[in-house]
Amino acid sequence: MTDTIAEITKTDALTVTPDMPIRRAVALLVESRAAAAPVVDEGGALCGILTQKDCFNPALQASYYQEWKGTVGDYMSRNVVSLPASTDLVAAAEAFISHPHRVFPVTDGNRLVGLLRRSDVLSALVRLSG
Repeated sequence: MTDTIAEITKTDALTVTPDMPIRRAVALLVESRAAAAPVVDEGGALCGILTQKDCFNPALQASYYQEWKGTVGDYMSRNVVSLPASTDLVAAAEAFISHPHRVFPVTDGNRLVGLLRRSDVLSALVRLSG
C-alpha cells in the first residue's frame, strides 16, 4: 500500500505551549472536543502532548481548592509516540493497534505537521477495501 497518512492528517489541530496555564489549555481541549493537543515550543518542534487524561489531575485539584495551578509543562506527557508524515496507512493502523492512543502527532523530523486520528485511519481503510 502506497497511501500515506499525509492525506488524512489534520493539519489545523489545536496546539498548546509548555508555558500556557493549564486552566487555559483544559478549556481549549474541552471547547474543541479534542482528545489531545500536541505541545510545541516556539520553533514548532513537538515537545509533548496534553491528553484529556492528563487534565483530570489539575481539574480535580481545582475542584477541591477552587484554584487552578500550574502550566501545560507540569502535566503534559513527555514521552510522545509520533508518526512520520511518510507513514503508510497500514503502519498507522498497526500503531493504533499497538497503542491505546486515539491520536498520534505527525511529524516531519521533530517539527509538528498535525494530528492523525484513529477514526480517520479506520475510515480510510474502509474506503480502500471497497
